[in-house]
Amino acid sequence: MANLILILGDQLSPNLSALDGADRHEDLIVMAEVHDEASYTNHHKKKLVLLFSAMRHFADHLREDGWQVHYQHYHPGNPYQNLEAVVADQVQQLNATQVITTECGEWRLHEQISQWHERLGVPVEIRADTRFIASKQEFADWAKDRKQLRMEFFYREMRKKTGLLMTPEGEPEGGQWNFDADNRKKWTGNPPVPAPFRIEPDGVTRHVIALVEEHFADHFGTTDDFHFAVTSTDAQAALEHFIDFALPCFGDFQDAISDTEDWLFHSILSPYINCGLLDPLAVCEAAVQAWYSGRAPINAVEGFVRQILGWREFVRGIYWLNMPAYAQENRLGNTRALPWFYWTGDTKMRCMHKAIDATRRNAYAHHIQRLMVTGNFALLAGIRPEEICDWYLAVYADAYDWVELPNVLGMVMHADGGYLGSKPYAASGKYIQRMSDHCANCHYQVNKATEDDACPFNALYWHFLDRHRDSFASNPRMGMMYRNWDKQKPERREALIRRAGHLLANLEQL
Repeated sequence: MANLILILGDQLSPNLSALDGADRHEDLIVMAEVHDEASYTNHHKKKLVLLFSAMRHFADHLREDGWQVHYQHYHPGNPYQNLEAVVADQVQQLNATQVITTECGEWRLHEQISQWHERLGVPVEIRADTRFIASKQEFADWAKDRKQLRMEFFYREMRKKTGLLMTPEGEPEGGQWNFDADNRKKWTGNPPVPAPFRIEPDGVTRHVIALVEEHFADHFGTTDDFHFAVTSTDAQAALEHFIDFALPCFGDFQDAISDTEDWLFHSILSPYINCGLLDPLAVCEAAVQAWYSGRAPINAVEGFVRQILGWREFVRGIYWLNMPAYAQENRLGNTRALPWFYWTGDTKMRCMHKAIDATRRNAYAHHIQRLMVTGNFALLAGIRPEEICDWYLAVYADAYDWVELPNVLGMVMHADGGYLGSKPYAASGKYIQRMSDHCANCHYQVNKATEDDACPFNALYWHFLDRHRDSFASNPRMGMMYRNWDKQKPERREALIRRAGHLLANLEQL
């Protein structure tokens, strides 16, 4: 009575629910690198290398642990080009009683797997993903009957549930739930940035790099200088490196952007958490222990924990509560195509060029680059949500639909009408100047708004506010900006609108 256990590329965890109660001698684990999953979007080359290599290492670990594993390596000539075809073949060969898998992270694939039983001729059991701190049902129960869903309140519930940064009396450590106000310093070169964590590619990874270069040559990004961890052991070392060298300064500078440093004090752990090499709760516990032992300040630890325990869990809940209709939201009526420079970095806007170039090289950019640079520009320019969402899904090593879609469509693009975020994260060039040193090296002048060499973010910001006044004028968090707009002289407003109109008509030339 053998079962076929399907493990996906973002489920590289030995405590996966699909393995609960499994028999090492009877059951067969199936893992597969398939064309359909590798090619349905323009996945960054480093993302493909990370996942294929991590999958191969995990399969080897399972075999060493006594499991029977069928593993399909990628080749464009494979007879089985999608997961269903691989599973159907193995069900037949094994004469399997049923298929068992852990719920996946994408509505598209979830819908496919939910229908497999009709075509495979055996039951398909989809188990809850217990690696998340809140189940889908738990989030749905929390969200029920609430007029607004706000991450801050959900985050507090998760703090209480886990006990992270909580006193024995049930109060938040440090006397407050959120230290975000302390986490907005500009980085000017001190303290020195630690060297990023590096793992030199082993033979498996080098083979995968060659495979990706051969078969995915037209995909975005580069495989050069690949140094991600691809095993849980090395990912754990990356966590320890972050806690030792970067976490103490992470809080102060978590919103800072640098013209010369790609990584600053960020953890770069999200690729490992999201594919299963690190457990999110264990990561949070390690950071909290650093505060208790005096190795990191509370604003750094709380800010880091909030990203995982708060935002990560919150956006997953939003995703599964509202899909598939959520993916079609476009409340601001955006119609413009994504500028080609998002794929090339070929733009005179220094902040955009640096963020896109770092993304191309690293398959990574930190959250402020994503939200307030590339995301802010897409919001101000009125880019179609589906196009910018697909870009984020493709270019980042940590991007999966469940985490990317709510963050981009909801938080970045405000396309859900404020369901996820209480206000649009729109900003002029002054925000980027305040948080970075890009502007000093830019072709455009951040202190100008209407001239030919003026920072495009400035006029586009006011144009955005003006064209969406009906949507935002009554928002209490936006009132001051509209008062500022109304105080400007009519000729000044006209010049800003005219400049923005020229920019929008010539996006590709910026």
